[in-house]
Amino acid sequence: MAVDENLQKIRHSLAHVMAEAVLHLIPETKIAIGPAIDNGFYYDFDFPADRKLTEADFPAVEKEMRKILAGNFDFVQKEVTREEALELFKDQPYKLELIKDMPEGEKITTYTQDTFTDLCRGPHVQNTKEINAQSFKLMKTAGAYWRGDSNRPMLSRVYAVAFYKPNDLKDYLTMLEEADKRDHRKIGVQMDLFHLDPEDPGQVFWHPNGWSMYVTLQDYMREKVQRDGYVEVNTPAIMPRTLWERSGHWGHYQRNMFITESEKRVFAVKPMNCPGALEIFKSKVRSYKDLPLRMAEFGHCVRNEPSGTLHGIMRVRGFVQDDAHILCTEEQIEAEVTKFCNLLKDVYKDFGFDKNLLVKLSTRPEDHVGDDATWDHAEAALSAACKSAGLEFEIQEGEGAFYGPKLEFTLIDALGREWQCGTIQLDYQLPSAERLDAQYIGSDNQKHHPVMLHRAVLGSLERFMGILVENYAGAFPSWLHFEQAAVVPVSPDFNDYAQKVCDFLRCAKIRANAYTSDENMKGKIKTISQEHKTPYILVVGAKEQEEETVTCRFRFSSQIPQKTFKLNEFRDYVLDKVATHFNGI
Repeated sequence: MAVDENLQKIRHSLAHVMAEAVLHLIPETKIAIGPAIDNGFYYDFDFPADRKLTEADFPAVEKEMRKILAGNFDFVQKEVTREEALELFKDQPYKLELIKDMPEGEKITTYTQDTFTDLCRGPHVQNTKEINAQSFKLMKTAGAYWRGDSNRPMLSRVYAVAFYKPNDLKDYLTMLEEADKRDHRKIGVQMDLFHLDPEDPGQVFWHPNGWSMYVTLQDYMREKVQRDGYVEVNTPAIMPRTLWERSGHWGHYQRNMFITESEKRVFAVKPMNCPGALEIFKSKVRSYKDLPLRMAEFGHCVRNEPSGTLHGIMRVRGFVQDDAHILCTEEQIEAEVTKFCNLLKDVYKDFGFDKNLLVKLSTRPEDHVGDDATWDHAEAALSAACKSAGLEFEIQEGEGAFYGPKLEFTLIDALGREWQCGTIQLDYQLPSAERLDAQYIGSDNQKHHPVMLHRAVLGSLERFMGILVENYAGAFPSWLHFEQAAVVPVSPDFNDYAQKVCDFLRCAKIRANAYTSDENMKGKIKTISQEHKTPYILVVGAKEQEEETVTCRFRFSSQIPQKTFKLNEFRDYVLDKVATHFNGI
């Protein structure tokens, strides 16, 4: 989405106002940097040892900020010499370091509002009166190494959010509150989906409930790609250094690879699947008649991500992608990308993500490889494919990979948050003679190098599962849910019938459980509704047993009245929802 430059000015200006307010309250503080960021701003501070700023101080800081804003102070820019800047910030060591690191001859500017002056390129609003004093809020503090270097001092980063109007702030805070309720880490524990072990960071331990959904999701994608003409492959988890050197990953990605050694040879756990796919392509002579060859792989990848960047199951070290690599000719690029776009739209529709889909086309960067004519063809093919699939897109100039342009697909969840998941990338380099040298025999009986399309619809299955947990707040559509039906007897007298119903549904491959414990019926239903969020609760008693029926209470009982089904009718009802991947119950 386009950046609101005026709002970014407001946020950047508020960062300066916050720094001034902090200095008013704790004058011995050393200040570092304070940029605008998504939804707000932050400032990094080095507080004196005997006076740390905590969240309990936020009301006082906000009060001081509003006092400054009420002064209607101009933000005054001034260009200064290096010597003037060094003198001006002589008591601020972090500013002095930034000044000394500036190249000779670079323009140095400051901005002043009220009595506060900061080293800054800008831009800012003209006057503090342009900022609504009720439209910002300090949110949290966090540690941040100076200049991102763990060998440098740990600073205190104070985060805040800011908007044009108080109502915008209120809406955002409401969204954060709802997002906290939907946090996949909390729901994952509540619904017994998975756990994360601090002794094994970035690895997911899937429990039966979560694994049931994970396998259902994987099987769903497997069925989709098989229908779309893909063959499924699987490549080794560990491959030799020599392969990674030829592919180029060793030189560009080694720091994120886990390395091992055996029999005096160096191997790496694969961080991505593409070299393995090309090795399969190269395993025999290929003809142009074999193209396009679409190879799908649910390949388990491991990447040595810094522990500080890990986040639940959204950002992990070990994950599986719904990966695929398409080997084709240049003439086939547009048709293959169109086919992929249609597949992606079809999948996202089943999850309710087909509305407001954002698509970006990243074009050639300055350091690209390959001739301009090839790039022109590739970019035109991606553009035409989007249009053919009925997708609008925006251009990201110069944001393509060095080897080719790409499309990125961003979905929007129930809270309006954006998640970049799908992607398709054109690659002329990996199949080339300089890299892995994949070849096919063309219609001219000569050897040619195919084009490689790297593509994923969901991306990391772990991350997509996290997105689904938060999007649905655990109330998953019935086709995906780990427990599609819960059978609850009105009393122990009907436990046998409840179990009979459960067995009948399981034979039809419906995920069902019979709740025959000694707990009373109301307690069972409350647990099933609140903790499991089961789509269908089947209550059975004397009448149901006699007539071989079930009385179904739907998850959204306030919207859908309960209904009595014959067993066969209920089975067919659920199987229809599963077959159509109905995004509801």
